[in-house]
Amino acid sequence: MVDLITPDELIPQPHEFVLRNGTPDTIAGWKALADGLLTNQSCAFHRNLEISSRYAWIYKFLPACLKWAGMAAFASHHVRLALFPLRLDTDRTGYVDIPHSLGRRKALLIGDVNTIRETNNAIFNDIFWVHLAYGTAEDGIARLRALLGAEPHYAPVLAGFEAIDQGRRVLEDATASAEARRTADDLIWKGNVQLLEHEQRALVQPNLDRLSCAFARLFSIGSALTFEVRGMRQEASYFTSFYLYSLTRGIPQVLHAQAWPRITRFDDRWRWIVTSIVPRFRRFDADTRLADASLRRIFDEARDYASNPCVLPRSPQPEGSAPNDEQGRAMAISFD
Repeated sequence: MVDLITPDELIPQPHEFVLRNGTPDTIAGWKALADGLLTNQSCAFHRNLEISSRYAWIYKFLPACLKWAGMAAFASHHVRLALFPLRLDTDRTGYVDIPHSLGRRKALLIGDVNTIRETNNAIFNDIFWVHLAYGTAEDGIARLRALLGAEPHYAPVLAGFEAIDQGRRVLEDATASAEARRTADDLIWKGNVQLLEHEQRALVQPNLDRLSCAFARLFSIGSALTFEVRGMRQEASYFTSFYLYSLTRGIPQVLHAQAWPRITRFDDRWRWIVTSIVPRFRRFDADTRLADASLRRIFDEARDYASNPCVLPRSPQPEGSAPNDEQGRAMAISFD
């Protein structure tokens, strides 16, 4: 049996992390704070696992509200499979020689793989800090209004959190009726889907538009999620594939469009997300024991990688001098 994840395992707690590093008062400051949770860009696999575990970390902090972060944890964890070609230029510590990898772009579609890596990083940079800022304030929505109110780019994100916060207030009201609580839960999910749509429109789509046709076809074939569920019966229950959905439940839209479905086309992808992924995750999210068992796998893999942190190549040292052990050391948070 897998032990349930308790808040005490997520060290430091988000409040503690923010207090320790100082509470920023600008978007740039919050982004820098969030980036401090990750290692160097060239430690691509460490960084991907850290991103996945940070999403899981903030989701477990407010699981009743931060559903987007839970979905993002599994989506980011799945991205690691698409990054596999970068291992050709990875040393034993995990450092990826990205410029050298990009030299292989024609043979192995490395340029496309790097686009997926950049997209994973861009989503974290754009949205994770908002969750951290909201969750670590007594009045999180007031903090977000002050930070995001004048930013057109973040209008959908602020609207999503307005809905989330409104639903949260009802759920935290001990006198709220069962019907009011169900309505509040629906409102929270609506807000999280707004965050998801912002992610897909503003961040994912521009990057997918850059992919080559060959890679787009491969990416469509490989686009599937299981939420790291184990066991044939449960895995089948939670498994969803872009093409399996598009050529079964989505076939009326395919016939109407008279075009082969593509994961890189927003309408095709969004239909799969809201019709198949979100409902499955909502059912998965309601099973706390199952969700914790799956999140445990993400945490454990991130912890295993953190035990051998990626270290950037050191600058040449004068002969006979001692190396600087601190140089290029990656930052990692322990979940023990």
